[in-house]
Amino acid sequence: MTPTARLAASIDLLAAMEAAPRKPADAVANSFFRERRYIGGGDRRAISGLVWDIMRNWRKLGWWLEQNGGTASPRMLAGAQLVFDRTPMEKLASIYGGGRFAAGLLSESEQAVLNALIGRELECADMPRAVRLEVPDWLLPRLEETFGTDLEAEIKAMAEPASLDLRINMLRTTRSEAMHALAREGLHAEETKLSPWGLRLEGRQPVTASKPFRDGLVEIQDEGSQLVAAMAGVDPGMRVLDYCAGAGGKTLALAMMMENKGHIVACDVSVVRLEGAVKRLRRAGVHNVERHLLTEGDKWAKRRAASFDRVLVDAPCSGTGTWRRNPDARFRTTQVDLEELLVKQAAIMDRAAALVKPGGRMIYATCSLLKAENAGQVEQFVARNPDFHLVASGSPTLPESLREMSMISLTPARDETDGFFAAVLERREQKD
Repeated sequence: MTPTARLAASIDLLAAMEAAPRKPADAVANSFFRERRYIGGGDRRAISGLVWDIMRNWRKLGWWLEQNGGTASPRMLAGAQLVFDRTPMEKLASIYGGGRFAAGLLSESEQAVLNALIGRELECADMPRAVRLEVPDWLLPRLEETFGTDLEAEIKAMAEPASLDLRINMLRTTRSEAMHALAREGLHAEETKLSPWGLRLEGRQPVTASKPFRDGLVEIQDEGSQLVAAMAGVDPGMRVLDYCAGAGGKTLALAMMMENKGHIVACDVSVVRLEGAVKRLRRAGVHNVERHLLTEGDKWAKRRAASFDRVLVDAPCSGTGTWRRNPDARFRTTQVDLEELLVKQAAIMDRAAALVKPGGRMIYATCSLLKAENAGQVEQFVARNPDFHLVASGSPTLPESLREMSMISLTPARDETDGFFAAVLERREQKD
């Protein structure tokens, strides 16, 4: 594709995302490229690169455009990003261009707005703090409550592209063997700092097309997510419930820790997500997992009350910890959404707690950075359920610095992972 056609495609993709504000940007992009199979891999990366840069700078670009009499339309956001990338105005005007596969020539007024941005820095002291940090106004106080003086560093880390983390599958390989297998495919990984099963690659790499992935030696999973699974401290032979299993990422890690022994039930309210786990379980060689679809009025939970050694609750949340991967998510969640999530999380915790046997543990986890969804939920749960109390995980697979903690919070700046929270709650033994 020519630079003109790439720019036009980038603007079209931005417009598609704008037309589906409740749909994740990566899902919109996947559909966009699937419908345009003529766009090659290099062109897809170039188009996606520009679009994701725009999403990471969405509020700042919009602020600059509005300050200079423009509007934050897809074509102007793309132009502004290119100006801040130091694209000369003559080249910018030419790649807008005219013709069938072009975005359309810049009007005089559009050129004037973009000309006013030349030589400027993207961040400006006059910007409101929420604009400069690329967060919604309503969310800024909650993030300040979480991070305090570390907020700027954490937000900066969340604006950086995420690494590609893998979890080795110890049912099939060792970390050293997996690294060598990846290297033979031209994929050079390094060991992660915190997870004993983790490998890290920089940038976007074609891992899913590699033999180690197809053979089930590795799974794509952020290091923080691996540590959440480790917090469960499961052993072979246990009876374990993954209550919000989704497509089974943490289920796979639990099965690996249990050496395929014992029994895991993976539950979810989505049949699509549970069906998506089947291929992953088969590829990993996991055979101690049963799947169960949670439905309204289901008697399944009542019949299995107080029967599980471990119950992992990876609760639906705001996803603020995943902003490195999903920069659009910061503007898709509203204050009303958060309030609804808090109610849902509390209800899920109470339902899941009924399935924990005396002496067993519930691990509550989110990929959120917000206190209200994390420590706040745990504190309220313990107040409602005095037969549960916080305990240290003690899991030998965790780094020593985390083993004696009952709650962990992982952040991009401090830990170089996605943002994750996990707490270990033990049900007290019944007294005779």
